[in-house]
Amino acid sequence: MTTSRRKFIQRSVALLAGTALMSKAAFAAPKSSEIIGLQLYSVRDDMQKDPLGTLKQLAKIGYKHVEHANYIDRKFYGYSAKEFRKILDDLGLKMPSGHTVMGKDHWNQAKKEFSDSWKYTVEDAAYMGQKYVISPWMDESMRKTYDDLLRYLDVFNKCGDLCQKFGMKFGYHNHWAEFTEKLNGTKLFDIMMQKLDVNKVVMQLDIGNMYIGGAKAIDVISQYPGKFELIHVKDEIAVNTPEKYESAILGKGIIPVKDVIDLCRKTGGTKVYIVEQESYQGKAPLDCVKQDFDTMKNWGYY
Repeated sequence: MTTSRRKFIQRSVALLAGTALMSKAAFAAPKSSEIIGLQLYSVRDDMQKDPLGTLKQLAKIGYKHVEHANYIDRKFYGYSAKEFRKILDDLGLKMPSGHTVMGKDHWNQAKKEFSDSWKYTVEDAAYMGQKYVISPWMDESMRKTYDDLLRYLDVFNKCGDLCQKFGMKFGYHNHWAEFTEKLNGTKLFDIMMQKLDVNKVVMQLDIGNMYIGGAKAIDVISQYPGKFELIHVKDEIAVNTPEKYESAILGKGIIPVKDVIDLCRKTGGTKVYIVEQESYQGKAPLDCVKQDFDTMKNWGYY
């Protein structure tokens, strides 16, 4: 809460003692339509060792939504869609989105249709109650040339059509190459924003990854207002490694995270805020995501 807000509350209490008191939450209450969740890659080792126990701990922390990062052979973390849906339901958790890479092999150009494995991916996502099917990576072979990229962006739009049949949208999650690489003189990210059908395909903006690529979330959100239904909420710190940066607890790094998500709330068209932390600076991942949760709550997003 800002100092001015605190003073306003103090004055109100002094002047209107006994009347309705205005709480801290009254100023920073999250919008009812917003979803705040955790990308389960943040606790990937814990999920690998004990998925059920880890999900119980996340629910105890206060998380209500999660985003998966493990769907293999029609199983989420080793569980069938039916089994995993029951686990989440029993814990009061929902899964609005999930990450599964859509590769070249998932589209048959000759037959003009998706592979059975990708159709199952979409079907199982719908069963889980997802609203978004997110591909978190694009292989370099899919973006060697401008025409290559356009060809696969057309496939992305076709996947948007497929997802739409199940009441969902397809999406793509950026890393840093989208901001560092150009084709025909234009950044990959800008080409994608121009060519993807926003009615069917969403861009899940990872504000940490883009920073590594030399881009600032506030600039991009301002350039494309209303275009980011989902974001990955992430902070970064500088490290002495070839990568130069690694993620950290929200509010502890160099990204103005609160300013970014406030802009998302105001003009970004953002509905889903997914917290992600991939590095922990010697701390336990579950302790980190607990601090991330508390930070988001203090910022008025829970």
